[in-house]
Amino acid sequence: MHIFRSLYRHRVLLGFLSLIVAVAVTFGFCFFALARTAAESLRLTVVLDAGHGGIDGGVSGVHTSTPESDINLAISRLLQRELEDAGLNVIQTRPTEAGLYGVATPGYKRRDMERRAEIIQKNAPAAVVSIHQNSFSQPSRRGAQVFFREDVPKSKLLACILQTKLNEMPECVRRSEALAGDYFVLNCSEAPAVIVECGFLSNPEDEALLLDGGYREKLVKTIASGILAFLADGSGA
Repeated sequence: MHIFRSLYRHRVLLGFLSLIVAVAVTFGFCFFALARTAAESLRLTVVLDAGHGGIDGGVSGVHTSTPESDINLAISRLLQRELEDAGLNVIQTRPTEAGLYGVATPGYKRRDMERRAEIIQKNAPAAVVSIHQNSFSQPSRRGAQVFFREDVPKSKLLACILQTKLNEMPECVRRSEALAGDYFVLNCSEAPAVIVECGFLSNPEDEALLLDGGYREKLVKTIASGILAFLADGSGA
């Protein structure tokens, strides 16, 4: 009889301990999930916008005819990795080769741009960086150029920081100034937004650099350092 009572008490005790462990594990996981969610919510968000896409290839390389859209996406993907490694939350408006317009019917360009605006507005980013490549009728024109929204001081600040860093690259042969620009992606929200024209595909030297993996890595690190410098002083908060 005493043996049965001991076994009964033992089973009850084991059951109670199992319940405690289950509750602790459950609440532990819940707490971990909540803590992770809170930490993620505190991370600053940067939206990267790879220009063009789908049937809209943008400008093309003077020698290779490589479409701008492919280069924009390649640079944006590298930049996403760099910024995420630095602890930022990164959103891509165009994460694939496809455009954002749905069916390629008349008005596709407007639909594409409106979809980009929706993504930017939804994520309330600390900064928006739109990646593009330039072209000009005179093939001698080359170098990176950054554009900003004139009536948004933080947009100008971000552009100036980025332009300064791009001018400091050893490959830079012509120093430029950040310029005000009236572009849809700059005007679609109040977020500090810039367009980075990484180089001129109409220039053979720039084209060669932009198609070189090593140079792309250096370019991305330069752009990332500018974004981080902008965010570090609280400008993007």
